[in-house]
Amino acid sequence: MGYPIDGILLIDKHEGETSYGVVRKVKSAFGDSKAPKVGHAGTLDPFASGLLIILVGQGTKLSSFIMSEKKVYKATITLGVETDTLDPTGQVVKKSTVPDIRPAYIRKKARKFVGEIEQTPPIFSAVRYKGTRAYKLARKGVKMDLKKRNVTVFSLGIISIDLPDITIEVICSGGTYIRSLASDLGRKLGTGAHLKSLRRQASGSFEAHHALSSREILRKCHDSSLQNEIIPLRAALPGMGEIEVNSIFARKIRNGYQPAWEEIAKDSSLADCRDEYVKLVGEGGLVAIMKVKNSEGVGHGEVRIERVFS
Repeated sequence: MGYPIDGILLIDKHEGETSYGVVRKVKSAFGDSKAPKVGHAGTLDPFASGLLIILVGQGTKLSSFIMSEKKVYKATITLGVETDTLDPTGQVVKKSTVPDIRPAYIRKKARKFVGEIEQTPPIFSAVRYKGTRAYKLARKGVKMDLKKRNVTVFSLGIISIDLPDITIEVICSGGTYIRSLASDLGRKLGTGAHLKSLRRQASGSFEAHHALSSREILRKCHDSSLQNEIIPLRAALPGMGEIEVNSIFARKIRNGYQPAWEEIAKDSSLADCRDEYVKLVGEGGLVAIMKVKNSEGVGHGEVRIERVFS
């Protein structure tokens, strides 16, 4: 297989696999001794399925930008059973009788979670508590007081109700824990709940039904077609605006040059940008990602190079 190659791979992870296991499979497909750096943008728990964005080579520099994109999930919540992990892999800690709850009441309570909400991460999660991953401390029985965080739920639609199960579709900001959402909805309904199943349907502009099955990774390696599945760096953030720069300016930036507002704005629509990230592209590829801070009404602002790509 030809190297080097940089970009992202869209993988449809199957239930039972870990996200790291998929990363290892991709590294193996490239040949462990010569493999580029490989990572992923946003963990999917082993019981979950769906879109896992694999970062290859310099694609690892895109991690924070991709992880901050909106996510779409389909989830099934089981009322009346609570677990310590908030999902089906944990120990049952409480059971409750589920009454015949009216669908209109369920929808009313679900609407309370739309908008900016406070959410406590599950204790069995990768967030750090006093420098250690929370799930490692939870396995040892350490009590933790994890800080609440603000997340945004853009929509929460009820797909079906077949008590004790409720199936929903959620569009939310990066960093939202659907396990916590399921548990919190169960409390609102007075029955408790855990997340029975989860599928990530989309991340940003990318969708799971366009992704390569995780079971096909090694087969693609054998027929040397895996690299054809890689989306190049420039196309990996389709929702981000871009500005074209000439080859001389591109080389300066790649050598560490920090441009001034005037150097960029004179040949672009930078004046229309409002405090956002912009791609600098040149010679057909991604040169850098730049942070723009516009002084509205003044006609000038500040720019800062955040990531550089060779």
